[in-house]
Amino acid sequence: MRKLGLIGGMSWLSTRTYYEHINRLVQARAGQRASAPLLIESLDYSNLQRLSTAEEWKHAASVLSDSARRLEAAGATALLIGANAMHKVYGEVASSVSIPIIHIAECVAARMAAKGVKKAALIGTRNVMVESFYRQKLIARDIELLPPEMAFVETLDRIIYDELLVGKASRQSERELKTILTNLEQDGAEAVVLGCTELEMIVDVDANVLPIYDCTRIHAEAAVDWIMGEG
Repeated sequence: MRKLGLIGGMSWLSTRTYYEHINRLVQARAGQRASAPLLIESLDYSNLQRLSTAEEWKHAASVLSDSARRLEAAGATALLIGANAMHKVYGEVASSVSIPIIHIAECVAARMAAKGVKKAALIGTRNVMVESFYRQKLIARDIELLPPEMAFVETLDRIIYDELLVGKASRQSERELKTILTNLEQDGAEAVVLGCTELEMIVDVDANVLPIYDCTRIHAEAAVDWIMGEG
C-alpha cells in the first residue's frame, strides 16, 4: 500500500473522521487486520479559521505549504487537505510539492457527474458557499448549482463555527439543517453537497429527503483508491 499524507487539525474532529473513514475502507478492501499507512500533521486551527483578508489567506497558504513539504519529505506519496475551505489555497499548496494533492471538490464533482446529477445545492461555510473556488469544480462537470441564499449562509456559518468546530451537535441545529434541506429540495435541488467536513455530525447522510454527497466520505474513498494503487 502507498503511504498517504493528511494535513489535518482543521478541525481535529474532521481529522478523526478522515482517519476512521480511511481505515475502515482499507480494512474492507485489504482485510480486517489491515490499517492505512498514513502520515498526519495536525495544524493549530485557532489561527486558520474565519479568514477574510488577502493577507490572512496568504498566511494560510504558507502554513499549509510548509506542512505539505514536511509530509512529502517524510515519505508521503500523495496528500489530502482535510478541510473544504482550505482548498481555496489548493493551487499554492499543490505547487509547493512534487506529489499529487487529491482535491476534495474534484472528487465530489466526479461522483455526482457519474450519478447523473444535473442540479444541486452546496452547503458549508460562507466562503465555500459564496466564493467560486469550490463551486467552479462542480460547474465544470455541468452541474448547475442553486445560488446561495444568504439566510442559509448565515445560519450554516454560525452552526459550523460556533458549534460543530468545538464538538457541539445540538438538536436545534439538526432541526435547522433539516429545514434547510427541505427548502433546497423545494427549490429544485436533486442533491446536496456537504461542503464542510463537520456537517455529518448533524446530518443523517444515509437517510434524508435528498441524496447527500458527503465530501469527507468521498474524499476518503479517493484517498483509499490511491493507497491501494487504484488512483
